[in-house]
Amino acid sequence: MPSAEKPSASTTIEATAPAPRGSRTLEGLERALDVLLLFTEPNAASLGVSEISRSLDLPKAVVHRILTTLCSRDFLELNESTRRYTLGPSWLVMGSTYAQRVDVRDLARDALVRLSAQTSETSTLSIRHGNHRVYLDQVTPRREVIMSVEVGARFPLHAGSSSKAFLAFLPPEDQEDYLHSVDLVALTDQTVIDRRLLAEELAAVRERGYSVSFGERQQGAGAIAAPLLDFENRPAAVVSVCGPAARIQGNVEALAAALLAETRELSARLGHRPLQAG
Repeated sequence: MPSAEKPSASTTIEATAPAPRGSRTLEGLERALDVLLLFTEPNAASLGVSEISRSLDLPKAVVHRILTTLCSRDFLELNESTRRYTLGPSWLVMGSTYAQRVDVRDLARDALVRLSAQTSETSTLSIRHGNHRVYLDQVTPRREVIMSVEVGARFPLHAGSSSKAFLAFLPPEDQEDYLHSVDLVALTDQTVIDRRLLAEELAAVRERGYSVSFGERQQGAGAIAAPLLDFENRPAAVVSVCGPAARIQGNVEALAAALLAETRELSARLGHRPLQAG
């Protein structure tokens, strides 16, 4: 009888061959990125080897090699006395480069289109210019009665929903400076010009994350607005949903939910990370 066929050498080699170099390189890159992303988590200003090892379920030796490489490129820095790692200056360079190249109008355009389609109202984008804010873009719905804004028009930061979304999220010292140095002009009989009442409203806006106004900038108009926050927790722009006051008044919660879903995503793309309570 013929003897049983033995596995060929090529078969044996194929079964025991190591993973291709390219796949190992990608795995190492993924691990390094996972390590870097740990430092963006709340309460992770500094991390040690053991913490990273536990969080990512990686051997300490592997973690140490990754950290050494990241330190050599200034993405991380080691505190020799505590043996803990923090983000390095390369992050700042990359972040500032990204921020300089971001066109907020391009960034927000798809969100404006989605908001207008979802809410059947006008969506707008505003930027800040000193003590004013300026309409930069808008998308209007396909319906008979709509609200339309004048792109390029500017308004003070205390009048209207988009303006108050800027003012509410400015650093406290900037907000205080505005409230005590700027003449609070009334654009309509609904514009809040009492400084104490305005300060109380701004605190409420910051607490819930969005502002609401009815007839404060334009008679008969209603709007809900929320900021796009950057990596410094500052308002880089504001998005609003606006329309006839009667339609907005009956739908505030649903409109706010749709608006915040978009602005939170856009803020994340600007590098914002929500602050943790406590």
